[in-house]
Amino acid sequence: MEQKPKISGSRYFQIAIDIASKIADGRYKVGDKLYARSSLASQYGVSSETARRAILILTDLDIVDTTKGSGVIIKSSEKALRFVRQNTNLQSVHFLKKEILESVERQVKEMKFFNDRLNKLIDQTDRFRAINPFIPYEVDITDKTPHINKTISDLNFWHNTNATIIAIERGETILMSPGPYAELRLEDTIYFIGDENSPERVQRFLYPEKEL
Repeated sequence: MEQKPKISGSRYFQIAIDIASKIADGRYKVGDKLYARSSLASQYGVSSETARRAILILTDLDIVDTTKGSGVIIKSSEKALRFVRQNTNLQSVHFLKKEILESVERQVKEMKFFNDRLNKLIDQTDRFRAINPFIPYEVDITDKTPHINKTISDLNFWHNTNATIIAIERGETILMSPGPYAELRLEDTIYFIGDENSPERVQRFLYPEKEL
């Protein structure tokens, strides 16, 4: 059994395009007589009125002729081709516009989701740190600091940063609770605790900006 064409959007308009496509590619020849409206309605699975409106579009465009008593006669394949091309371009633009709008909508939703998750993470991190004030911060010791090979005591670390060093990671070794004579060496990672402004103070102390 022949499969019925899939129709979307304005049904009678899409039927008109489908018939015009068949005329343009030669399946219907100029001078051929189309099926009766009732047959077209059955072929496309629509009402007789919908089939009539489709034929009316083709008549108005001078693609077919519907002289009373003669039925529907194919009149122009050139005009049928023009009609198909014009509407194919319009449908392509409409489809692209639809895809772009859907993409923007997805991005807006994804950005909203990302912002919600980020805000939740920040909120939970702040809450967690408020409940657990001894979660350490960390900073790496590089050759950009002027304090390499100086002891914690020599640096007056706490007085200058209001932060307390609780561990130093050196290679595969971690020095827990280093005393005041522990040195800061190149490629160390130091762990410290303090208030929420301590990381900024420690960074500024270890890596002071050069005076211009």
